[in-house]
Amino acid sequence: MHKIPVIIDCDPGHDDAIMLMLAFGSGKFDVRAVTTSAGNQTQEKTLANALKILTLIEARVPVYKGCEKPLLRNLMISDYVHGETGLDGPILPSPVFQAERMSAMEGIAKILTESDEKITIVPTGPLTNIATFLLAFPHLKNKIERISLMGGGIFRGNMTPLAEYNMAADPEAASIVFGSGVNITMCGLDVTHKALVFQKDIEAFRAIGNHTGKAAGDMLDFFSKFYRENRVELDGGAALHDPCAIAWLIAPDMFTSKQCYVDVETQGTLTLGATVVDFYNVLHKTPNVEVVYDMDRDRFMDLLIEAIRQLP
Repeated sequence: MHKIPVIIDCDPGHDDAIMLMLAFGSGKFDVRAVTTSAGNQTQEKTLANALKILTLIEARVPVYKGCEKPLLRNLMISDYVHGETGLDGPILPSPVFQAERMSAMEGIAKILTESDEKITIVPTGPLTNIATFLLAFPHLKNKIERISLMGGGIFRGNMTPLAEYNMAADPEAASIVFGSGVNITMCGLDVTHKALVFQKDIEAFRAIGNHTGKAAGDMLDFFSKFYRENRVELDGGAALHDPCAIAWLIAPDMFTSKQCYVDVETQGTLTLGATVVDFYNVLHKTPNVEVVYDMDRDRFMDLLIEAIRQLP
């Protein structure tokens, strides 16, 4: 079976950690590298968390440290969701390996240059690293098969009424990525707020009986508290945003999507960071993004459980 070659750019983060478990446990991917972005916590903490999760699941791939802050703005972190470490809840092992000396931008360029096939990039945090790469190495853009990202939304936001966190954190970077001409799949809040994990699912992870399942249960116990207290409209569910960007690559038929023209607002007072999705084609511009907005939640959860079952 041919595995999909990917570079994963993430800011772990509880849902990023579950995304990594899905990516490695599914057996569907040739993960060439993991790069880290500052987002859910500082770069120092997200890098440490990526190394801890990869150590937990016994996955040894190159890890590259990304940018410390957004292109033009101050860093915003989500410690109110993810805690002081960015992965509060579970007891995780100390890393058994270190990050590479190259930066994320340089690491992406190296991998694309050396690859005989196109690479899919999966960003699940702010898009700073990807935008920086595109600006520095525009000649390598044609080596990218697709960018499957978590971020944005059609009709909703979670940092502002219209802006999702990853886009609001670095709207200039997001604008560069969406305007790059690369094939993009956007798993925004419209679909990720349907990728809900409930307490019964958390217990199902634990019941697998391995170290990864226990860690997943412990981290989701912590992660769910924010949603139960602050997103009561989700009826006790916590949104597993980031795994959607990987799950779409595994089983796109599990999702409902539409080709749309999308741009990112970088100037608006009330709309800064909003993904402006021309869902009804009122602008008559050429679509540039596969916008995902619905999913089969039960099938998604089965995919996660089976992937975690394959890990240590």
